[in-house]
Amino acid sequence: MKVFCSVIAIIFTLCSIAASANAAQKKILINSASRLMLFYDGNVKVAVYHLGLGKVSTPTPTGYFKINSKEINPPWIDPSDPEYEVPSGPDNPLGYRWMQIWDNYGIHGTNRPESIGGYVSNGCIRMNERDVEELFDAVEVGTPVEITYNRVVVEKTADDDVVYYIYPDGYGWQNVTVADVTKWIEPFGVLAFESEYDISKKIEASDGEPTFIGKPYNVEINGQIAQPTDANNTRFFAKAVMHNGITYMPVVPIAKILRLKLEWHKGESTLKSRFGKVVCYEKKDQLYCNADDAPVLFNIEGGLQTNSDGVKIFRFKSLPVTEKPIVDPNPTKPDKNTPTVDKPKDTPQPEVKPQDKPQPEVQPEVKPQDKISSDKVDKPFEENKSESGEAAKL
Repeated sequence: MKVFCSVIAIIFTLCSIAASANAAQKKILINSASRLMLFYDGNVKVAVYHLGLGKVSTPTPTGYFKINSKEINPPWIDPSDPEYEVPSGPDNPLGYRWMQIWDNYGIHGTNRPESIGGYVSNGCIRMNERDVEELFDAVEVGTPVEITYNRVVVEKTADDDVVYYIYPDGYGWQNVTVADVTKWIEPFGVLAFESEYDISKKIEASDGEPTFIGKPYNVEINGQIAQPTDANNTRFFAKAVMHNGITYMPVVPIAKILRLKLEWHKGESTLKSRFGKVVCYEKKDQLYCNADDAPVLFNIEGGLQTNSDGVKIFRFKSLPVTEKPIVDPNPTKPDKNTPTVDKPKDTPQPEVKPQDKPQPEVQPEVKPQDKISSDKVDKPFEENKSESGEAAKL
């Protein structure tokens, strides 16, 4: 009998450990500003649910919680009158599922589906009945629950699009500025493609609608990943960005890897290297070229590839450099009377008339805007303050 009990105890312990591990992999994220719940299994977003949350006078608390208990067909007890109880059924405000997270707060269904999406409860988290039953079956006791209040949400979709939302300030807890939104977008590497004006209009609307910016990808040159570069008091982003049908390549970080000097003609909006000259795009102090022009500017080949883990990346490698022969711009024609063999030292040399003397070598005139800077690439460019088209050095 003792052996049997020990076996049962071991099985129970192993099941508890497995349940705890499974619960730790799953998590529930609730944003009170958006009134949305995100349910994750590991790093995979499994579902998004709309919620009804606490009224302004009884807001849903923020913080870190976990599911402490689960109950099917729970009774409802009036918080103001503990003697008053409503059994499970169509008149029960809790619906048919209850998951307690802290004190009297919990996640539950509702008999008022029209209230979902508003600030309507005494602090609990209401869900549509179908949604709460689906979640109830998917989670275990111990599943983490994180509740925040974030009006600004920036995320990367499964299709690699960076999208951001700005929600209304339902509780009056969070003022949002352009600087705040900029700080959220910047780490994604697409900030140059969303103007401050557009951000300010988005804040003014605060409608919670998505704004798609672009698809950012890492850039690899000869096995080295391009990194953000600080130069001339400017932070140059290192992501390639697909935006409105064009793929933009970050020229300064790429030039730094290749140790290549570039010349920026602001008036012409062109970049020039020793390999070629292409049209360039200046966006919020960032410099980009079209991905189709990158081989001309940098003497590289490659494109968008997918790694074994499914992550996409722009991968390039340098092409061999073919050195052109140096040609004398003013070659001297040999005199027909000049022998092709060396004469003895004591042989008199024929008289050379002035018009037959070799002319001094004439170098081609180099205009100031064609000069290539000798600065190192870690000082990418000095912005030309004029619009005259004079070149700045990269």
